[in-house]
Amino acid sequence: QVQLVESGGGSVQTGGSLKLTCAVSGIADLFPSFDVGWYRQPAGEARGFGARLNAGVGFVSSPVYETSVKGRFTISRDNDRGTVYLQMERLVPEDTGLYSCNVRDIGSSYWGRGTQVTVSS
Repeated sequence: QVQLVESGGGSVQTGGSLKLTCAVSGIADLFPSFDVGWYRQPAGEARGFGARLNAGVGFVSSPVYETSVKGRFTISRDNDRGTVYLQMERLVPEDTGLYSCNVRDIGSSYWGRGTQVTVSS
């Protein structure tokens, strides 16, 4: 059974930083072949794209970011640990939301339950 567990959310003031972690289990040696991503959902709104890092088996994959987070957020992965990270810098109130981790390949897509990030002004 594939499980994704996010952690690292919390409440910070504008300009603060947080690092989110997504621990993935159940896909073991297949993890390097999965694309990984972070999505965020503000209260009362639909879930939207945040950042993605595709599988880079045999080459280095370049990350893709939603425009508003580019230059402030950094997505990374540890294939040995089956973990995905999101380093968030210079946070603003518009970054507030439930952050969920996603892993996917051609035939499947899995989600975690999310971790809440709240940025106050």
